[in-house]
Amino acid sequence: MRGIELMANRLIQPQSHPNALLTHLLPHPMNILVSNDDGYQAPGILALYEAFKDMGHVMVVAPEQNNSAKSNALTLNSPLYVSQANAHTRFINGTPADCVHIALTGLLDFRPDLVISGINNGANMGDDTIYSGTVGAAMEAYLMGIPAIAFSQVKKGWQHLDEAALRAREIVDALISQGRLSRAPGQKVAPWLLNVNMPNLPRQEHQGFQICRLGRRHAAERVITQENPRGETMYWIGGAGAAKDDAQGTDFHATRAGFISITPLQVDLTEHESLSTWGQALQGQRLA
Repeated sequence: MRGIELMANRLIQPQSHPNALLTHLLPHPMNILVSNDDGYQAPGILALYEAFKDMGHVMVVAPEQNNSAKSNALTLNSPLYVSQANAHTRFINGTPADCVHIALTGLLDFRPDLVISGINNGANMGDDTIYSGTVGAAMEAYLMGIPAIAFSQVKKGWQHLDEAALRAREIVDALISQGRLSRAPGQKVAPWLLNVNMPNLPRQEHQGFQICRLGRRHAAERVITQENPRGETMYWIGGAGAAKDDAQGTDFHATRAGFISITPLQVDLTEHESLSTWGQALQGQRLA
């Protein structure tokens, strides 16, 4: 990911204007799909659309309702419906992955050059990426061969959201400058998947960007139980665990220091280093 490392170094100082870089580097309008997991009316996706709408053909396809923690789930046993909110926004009664899947396999009349997901209301760092609907939407695009980015703010509440949207735009501008996105109609580039977490800070307090690995969290908090009016026990999933591995070089460490963390992700969950170990452990064993 040498190109991304160069991009991070170039963006330590904020651009004087969020669109200044793109003006000279993009000879054709881009096709961009925007999605999220907070729902099509969430402030994060509205801010993201505003930051990218002048880049070309930008279409929003997002869930009708909040679908946080839906990961890569697809809806297989009930019908999905697409509704139109305005000229550039469609919403679907499904998951984030549903939205991107439907958009890319039949709804859109164009193939996006880029899919962006977010801006999420809260962090998606470390183990969060396994559960995140924001990451799930971006990953669905990546699985279909399209570059994709998941954007999140570290803290909930949308504080300094406009700044986060501008920083998201700067990241994409820099990726264009590094040749990581198509700069000619019909040109294809190798797909990649980035997970980006942005501290809720004003521009002057941002420290820049860091390329990071994912950290790890402690186990989730205990389930929460309540009793409903009928005397039945209700269960609510507990909160995410605190950071366990937040050493230097992790997304937790970077965002705590005021940096925007950028983590390249992959889909392959194979533990390659242990393949031979498991092979030796089971060698000669007859399984019933």
